Formats: sequence, structure tokens, C-alpha cells
Amino acid sequence: MKKQQFIYIVCLAALVSGCNIYKPYSRPEMDTKGLYRDPVSATDTLVSDTTNMGDLPWREVFTDPQLQSLIQLGLEQNTDLQTAILKVQEAEAGLMSARLAYTPSLNLAPQGGLSWYENHRRTWTWSAPIAASWEIDIFGKLLNTKRGAKAAVLQSQAYKQAVQTQVIAAVANYYYTLLMLDEQLAITENTSVLWKKTVETMRAMKEAGMVNEAAIVQSEANSYMIEASIPELKQQIREIENALSLILKEAPQQIERGSLKSQSFPAMMNAGVPVQLLSNRPDVKAAEMAFAGTFYNTNAARSAFYPSLSISGNFGWTNQLGSMVANPGKMIASALGSLTQPLFNKGANTARLRIAKAQQQEALLSFQQAILNAGSEVSNALCQYQSAEDKIVQRKKQINSLEKSVEYTQELLTLGTSTYLEVLTAQQSLLSAQLSNVSDQFDRIQAIVNLYNALGGGRNE
Repeated sequence: MKKQQFIYIVCLAALVSGCNIYKPYSRPEMDTKGLYRDPVSATDTLVSDTTNMGDLPWREVFTDPQLQSLIQLGLEQNTDLQTAILKVQEAEAGLMSARLAYTPSLNLAPQGGLSWYENHRRTWTWSAPIAASWEIDIFGKLLNTKRGAKAAVLQSQAYKQAVQTQVIAAVANYYYTLLMLDEQLAITENTSVLWKKTVETMRAMKEAGMVNEAAIVQSEANSYMIEASIPELKQQIREIENALSLILKEAPQQIERGSLKSQSFPAMMNAGVPVQLLSNRPDVKAAEMAFAGTFYNTNAARSAFYPSLSISGNFGWTNQLGSMVANPGKMIASALGSLTQPLFNKGANTARLRIAKAQQQEALLSFQQAILNAGSEVSNALCQYQSAEDKIVQRKKQINSLEKSVEYTQELLTLGTSTYLEVLTAQQSLLSAQLSNVSDQFDRIQAIVNLYNALGGGRNE
């Protein structure tokens, strides 16, 4: 008999282990080869150093003191980040509940009653039992629920870190956008002053018989065009300040800031090896923990096919013992064990398992896509940085040539060997190139911000 019991136990253990009910989550194999594209070559994979720019503290990346103050304020007050912190607390409460599921539940249920019969005195009956119940986790139902709750905590923590990196990047991008607009506004205002002087010069030349009225009218029109662009730039600055104030959970207000030319950044622009995205990118980690949660949900769905064992009992005092009434009350205790084996639940357990398996595959696809999205964002940021660098080099040459063109055409106009249209064209081209140069500098800075965000920078601060 003992031999048969041993065989039954071994077979049951083999059956349970074969169904992976107790198996913990392990990360699936992910092919991250070629995840980053080289910003110069269209076919070569980027060969990166193991040092990752995303590992730098955000204060070492964004060194502007005023920007640092704004980022710190955003981390303290941003609504989305505060909501993410509350979601972590919710998940931690769920994990605590899952852990306490291993302990017995206790309930005090006092009750009393009054009864009487015809020609008999009234009888008071009462009882004060403490009821206890305990589910013994034989087939991993509670275990997988607890593991799933822990995965949910890790997922919420990763989500909070993802929001944190996004807040840092958003504040930085808005701040640098303001610096770009400030620089463009200053260039436009200085150019407006120069154009007004050009109009005066044209008028003086008309009196000298060197140009006609058409030259004056054309120069005035261009001067008005530049002046009209100034209010538009000021409006954009106001709107960006309002948007940044919203992220900081502040009323719309003026933002104190530095200048675009004074900004400096670390020289390191490494992306790190692709596999680091699995641990550095908070959104990738959140997607992985979501997948781990569905893995444990599938295990819990499998465990529903196996018996559940529970023990319950009562302990207390009562003055009613069957047909006898005892005053004062006597102590009473009872215990009961029950084993429930599902036989037919109208297909509910089967449907639950199928749903859990499908959700697990959906989460796996989301996890894989999150890795690809991360690689794409890193590649885009590297390409944006390289493109901005190349444009800045060529733009400086263009501005240098256009400055000479403006100087030469003005001299030739004075000598009467050039037309006023050539002067106006040269001046318009110079203004356009100067504004584009500021945009190129902003693109380079934005690429740094985007790369830092794409690598999960600032996640643990």
C-alpha cells in the first residue's frame, strides 16, 4: 500500500512539473543583432562601445543651471509622473494582498437570537465563534498569483521610470526650443533694424538719381515682411512657455532661461550595445514585465484544472448546544477539510486557459515590438545628430559666402554696377541662412536629448 502511494505521488509530481505550473519566468531569446543602424552607412550595423550615454545622470548631460531647476521642478510636480507613482503604490498593495493569501483568514461572527413557545418563557441564545479558513497551495495557484503581482509591481515601477525619462526629455526639448526661438527673434530684430537703414539708404540714393522709386518700394516691402515675422516668433515663444508651464504643473508664465550659444554637452555620444536596451529602456522593461505577468496568469489558469485543498474551522463560545441550552455558555470548536476537484465547469477553465495563452502571445509580440521601437528611436537620434553636424558645417560656409555677397552687392550698387534687386536677394538669402543655422544647432541639441531619452537616461534619479 505504501509503495502504491509513493508511485501515485511521483506520478502526480511529474504531471505537475510537466505542466510548468511551478516554473518561474525566464526572458525569451531576443535577437538584437543589427538593432542600431550606422548613421553614415546605409547597410552597416553600428559598432558601439559598451559605455552607454543613458547611464549618465541627467545633471551631467544638461548642465544649464536654469534648465536643471526646471527639470527638478518637473520631477517633483508633473501630473503624469505623480500618477505613475500612485500606480506603483497600487501594484505594491496588490502584491501585499497576494502574499497574505498564504495565511489563514480569520473572522469574528457573533450572533444572538430570542425565541419562545406558547406558555413557555423566552429563551436567549447566543454564540461568538471565530471562523478560520486556509487554502493550501498544492498546485501553484497562489504562487503564480503572487509572482504575477510581483511582475505587476516591476511593470509599474518601469512605467514610472519611463514617464520620468519622458518628463526630463520634454522639459529639455521645450527649453531648447525657447532658446532657438530667442536666437531667431534676436536675428530677425537685428535684421529689421538693418533693413530700415537700407530703406533710408535707398531714399538717399534716389535723391542722388542712382535708383528709382521701385527700389524704395521694394525695400520697404521687404522691411515690413521682416517686421511682420517678429510678432509670430513672439507668439511661438509664448505658446512654448505655456506648454512648458503645463508640464511643470504651473500656471502659464515667463520662463527664465539662458542662451543657445552658452549650451555645452558631454562629448560621449555612445549608444551602448543593443542588448542593454533590455535593461536600460524602462518601456522595454515594462513590456517585458507585462509579458511575465501573462506567463504567470497562464500558469494560474492551468492550476485551475487541479484539486484545491482548504481547511476551515470554528472556535468560540455558545450557550446553545443542539437541543440543550447552557447558561453560562460553553466553549465549542470544529474543524473541516475539503478537497475540490473540478470535473465540469461549462468550459470556463478551458476558456480561461485559452484566453491566458492568447494574451501571453500578445504580450510577447508587444515586448518584441518595444525592442524594435527602441532600436529605431536610437537610430533616428544618431542619424539626426550626424545630419545636424553635417548641415552646421555647410551652413557656416553658406553664411560666410552670403555675408560677402551682401557686402559686395551693396558696394556695387553704390558704384552703379549692380541693381537693388541683387542687394535685396542677397540680404534675404543671408537672413534665411542665419535662421536655418539656428535651427540646425537646435536639431543637434534635440538629437542629444532624443538619444538620451531613447537610451533610458535619467530613469533612476
